[in-house]
Amino acid sequence: MTARPDVLVIGAGVSGLSTGIRLAEAGARVLVRTAAPPARTTSALAGAMVGPNLSPPDDPQRAWTDETLRVFDSESMPGVAWRDGTLAARPAGATPPGAEQTPGFRSLGEDERPAGFGTAFTVRLPLVDMPVYLAYLLERFREAGGEVRVSPVGSLDEAVALAPVVVNCTGLAARALTGDADLHPVRGPRVVVRNPGLERFFMEAPMAPTWASIFPHGDHVVLGGGQRHSDDTTPDPVEEADIVARCAAVEPALAGAEVLAHTVGLRPGRATPRVEAERRGDALVVHNYGHAGNGVMLSWGCARDAATLALGAVPPA
Repeated sequence: MTARPDVLVIGAGVSGLSTGIRLAEAGARVLVRTAAPPARTTSALAGAMVGPNLSPPDDPQRAWTDETLRVFDSESMPGVAWRDGTLAARPAGATPPGAEQTPGFRSLGEDERPAGFGTAFTVRLPLVDMPVYLAYLLERFREAGGEVRVSPVGSLDEAVALAPVVVNCTGLAARALTGDADLHPVRGPRVVVRNPGLERFFMEAPMAPTWASIFPHGDHVVLGGGQRHSDDTTPDPVEEADIVARCAAVEPALAGAEVLAHTVGLRPGRATPRVEAERRGDALVVHNYGHAGNGVMLSWGCARDAATLALGAVPPA
């Protein structure tokens, strides 16, 4: 890109690339600056199941999730596969209001539920194999004329000197970039095992400090989960064994499965995502961060709204 960009997007995770695509496909000249390539971002470590959409009708996260589900339903994207699976909770009678509106919903009887779960139902939802999906987003962004540079931006002042519109999609790094005291790291382990033949997913709710999640992606399965406030990304063998054991208690075929990878990401924890614009001198800064563990689920909806805010300030060609 030789000309000055219309929009500088900071961050090349799922939020940054989705927003960059919406901007570039609308005709803007878009430059993404990132501290790490997409395959090395926190987004690459996500388990990534989208839905069900159980947010209240007046919550912006409901509209954002609906948009992501719409995009995944209407477009064929590498790494995205609609699959049948089970959502379960330990207490009885815990089916959330509105869950029956989810595609494929069927309540499971006592003889069908995994042991130890008082509530369970089947649904059909998109699972996302993040390394494959991020590679697709990167290619699509570049095909739309966007450019990615692996070169971190040190401050918002530096960013607004580079473009009249800046979109901040830096995830947890927004804590230092903006001084947002509401943002905090949430440690999330990701264990990948060789797939023993599973096709259905499983997800335990609510997401307490520990739970069990099983997301099959062809030859491998992504297992979770756990969450705690911490900025430690060191894999813990005890935590790995605990995750595998909890998942194997739900799906015995996982017992003894070969562990292919164990990594730890830091989710950008925040009470609510921040999707809003602010003036910074003569420039406009649009924030799109703080999605906690729902970055993929909210991605296309937040990208739509962030791009709309940004495009309103892009000078005409």
